[in-house]
Amino acid sequence: MPLISFIMTFWLVMCSPVAFATDITVSVDRHPISLDESFQIIFTAPSSPDADPDFSPLEQDFTIISQSQNSSSSWVNGQSRQKIEWVVNVTANDSGNLIIPVIKFGHDASHALPISILPSSANKGVQDDDDLFLEVTATPEKPMIQSQVLYTLKLFRKIDLAKASLSDPELNDAVIEKLGDDANYTTQVSGVTYMVIERKYAIFPQKSGVITIKPLVLTADVISRGRQNPNSFFNSQMTQRRIVKSNAVTLNVQAIPSTFAGHWLAAEHVELTQTWSDDTSQMKVGEPLTRTIKLVANGSTVGQLPELNTAKLDPQLKAYNDQPVLQEMKKSDGLMAIREEKIALIPSKTGDYTLPAIHVAWFNTKTQRMESADLPETVLHATANENGLQTQVTPAQSNQASTANEFALTPSNSSNESGTWKGIAIFSSIGWLITLGLLAVKWFISRRKVVEVIETPAEISLKMCSKLLKKACLSNDKQAAKEALLHWGKIQFNATSLGAIAPHCEARLRDAILELNTALYSQHNVAWEGKKLFQGFSENAARAKLSSRSEDDVLKTLYRL
Repeated sequence: MPLISFIMTFWLVMCSPVAFATDITVSVDRHPISLDESFQIIFTAPSSPDADPDFSPLEQDFTIISQSQNSSSSWVNGQSRQKIEWVVNVTANDSGNLIIPVIKFGHDASHALPISILPSSANKGVQDDDDLFLEVTATPEKPMIQSQVLYTLKLFRKIDLAKASLSDPELNDAVIEKLGDDANYTTQVSGVTYMVIERKYAIFPQKSGVITIKPLVLTADVISRGRQNPNSFFNSQMTQRRIVKSNAVTLNVQAIPSTFAGHWLAAEHVELTQTWSDDTSQMKVGEPLTRTIKLVANGSTVGQLPELNTAKLDPQLKAYNDQPVLQEMKKSDGLMAIREEKIALIPSKTGDYTLPAIHVAWFNTKTQRMESADLPETVLHATANENGLQTQVTPAQSNQASTANEFALTPSNSSNESGTWKGIAIFSSIGWLITLGLLAVKWFISRRKVVEVIETPAEISLKMCSKLLKKACLSNDKQAAKEALLHWGKIQFNATSLGAIAPHCEARLRDAILELNTALYSQHNVAWEGKKLFQGFSENAARAKLSSRSEDDVLKTLYRL
């Protein structure tokens, strides 16, 4: 009976709604948020919750404008995945630090989420007849070189548009990345309700001094209210072309401090971590131990992150580096750059091995101070493996080798007849070996020309990228040029965007890539000529080839020594 009671209790617990609770996450579409701006609260669940949501707790601090629900499903690695979203469009009733409360979905519930609501925007100086205007801001206005500038564009309108196009920010000697999708909301300006489209960019100036971001240009067809085209059979609405410009933004870019030495890295936050594939105190001779070092920098590009595995190690500790994994994540508050390096360490004898500490110096753009991300010195302890593998020859092995040598050198006591046959056999064997050697030399010479023309798949792909890029540049096809560069950058640098490829290149090629990037994503049909890009690409390839030859010459000299 006690066993039956236990089974029944366990079954009831497992079948209860709590046991199968759905994890419901909550987020907002952007941050920061102003009191006079609407924003979206998004509830996400991986499966259907216990019941429909009750959003009434939101009404204590927020005004609900609208709400919607959508769902999607996908197959990942042979498994079906579902996602359900509830989007609630709201405005805050007051500024300050607020809490999005727990929302119940029957027995399921979301988590509370703290958010900060800024006070109402001050009067922007908008006139009563300003029904369409642009506002741009850049933060900070005095950035350090290669540090992130958050450039925010807001399009305010209280009229309907048939269509519109907007230019992208232009700035020479800078890397510009668009951050995520546009945000749409409403806001109050001088008591008037405007619809707002907000777009953000991350800009990384590559030279110091005073630089200016040119005004953005909006070209829009405005629908004329109450007017119709009398000559149109369908009485389509009349439109009026409007061109609106934003203000220019000036940045005073600061140079690298004279006191700084080493690899320059400017960021908002830097974190350096490491993980190991096994216990560092239980290494085995001849067996690999993998060390993974990860560097994460907020407000930086991957091109600015330094190499991590650069220290010289004990010659008895063999090191094999993998290709670094580089990533850039675009968030609403800027770029996050990630560099991950893996190194396999194999000890060749027992004992302790010391890995030097790793220090990454960086400039904190928030505190305007130099800081350092560090990994402490690590001591590895290597022991013999299960087979007792050691680098030194053991006494038993030494004795066996001596015995074998003595046996080989001991004169045979065989008869003269057997010695004669052995001599004939040895002579025949030598003849066969000479014949096989000659055949091998002949075969090698016949195959040499074939071997010399064999190329690796990577070399073939790089040549194909060069041909495709040349063709695209000669025909001024910017889309084809982009595809060729992305393929080339993936092979060469494991980079997946033009902005990530540019920092790896020589100055002329870097500037040409950034010009192509601007031409591709401009709202206007910008004319583009590919001659400059291919010229920079050719020069970059020539310098890389020359550098490779120089390294080969040095290696040959070392081998001769």
